[in-house]
Amino acid sequence: MSDSLRDKIAELKRQRGAVILVHNYQPAEVQEVADFTGDSLQLSRQAAKTDAAVIVFCGVHFMAETAAILSPDKTVLMPDPLAGCPMADMITADGLRKLKAKHPGAVVVCYVNSSAEVKAESDCCCTSANAVAVVKAIDAGKEIIFVPDKYLGEYVSEQTGRKMVLWPGYCPIHVLITEEDVLAAKKAHRGAFVMVHPECTGPVRGLADAVLSTGGMRRRAAESNAAEFIVGTEVGMLYRLAKDNPGKRFYPATQDAVCPNMKRTTLEKVLWSLEDMEYRITVPAEIASRARGAIDRMLAITG
Repeated sequence: MSDSLRDKIAELKRQRGAVILVHNYQPAEVQEVADFTGDSLQLSRQAAKTDAAVIVFCGVHFMAETAAILSPDKTVLMPDPLAGCPMADMITADGLRKLKAKHPGAVVVCYVNSSAEVKAESDCCCTSANAVAVVKAIDAGKEIIFVPDKYLGEYVSEQTGRKMVLWPGYCPIHVLITEEDVLAAKKAHRGAFVMVHPECTGPVRGLADAVLSTGGMRRRAAESNAAEFIVGTEVGMLYRLAKDNPGKRFYPATQDAVCPNMKRTTLEKVLWSLEDMEYRITVPAEIASRARGAIDRMLAITG
């Protein structure tokens, strides 16, 4: 059945002039039909430069919104419109405006894991891959507000030496990964290289050999001489790592790190999305224009 679904998807993709962008946390079957897989930054870049008329975005809502902002002349489809991000829901544009009022003149750096409305209230976006570079590029005399992930903000502060005003948001999946999990995994797989996502808590980051975005994990796994890796992020990442590196072994820091929103996408939903041209993600022009400014400033810094 899955082969038949893949064939139908390939044919509809050709008919629609579509490209399928898939996040690293998506189910394995969905990653298999991707034209591009990657982290938020990599997929944002693909969305910005693609010549395809239709973008099928297999991820969560804020990612499809970002694609729609970057490609307003294209049709951006999301196979399951209910695939949201709890972290993104932890901050609102009104909440950010109130924080900005308490810190006049501060530069607002906004993690892409946020709504278009929050991006529109921000000066510059960032991803987990480029947050350190973005903060380093800000004038040393400027106060910085960093939203919404406090753990990524803590990591960036550690790496740059910049004190920042942090919003108390977090990823519910990454905070499930505990010190005990990592220590148990290290005991079970002695000598394995430990890499964790910067959305993890400080104690977990402190046990890692490297703190990396999912794109960074893919590069490190390919370049490293290590044969075994303990991976502290959403478990969907292990499929991509194993596929890219067949001679190496990858172990989750915990099997509990499963994002139910990322797993909402299925091959059937991708097919239905292309058949019915649903569900289209759009952003009001005024909000999109302001949010685009924050995204463009990020891309100007990081290339």
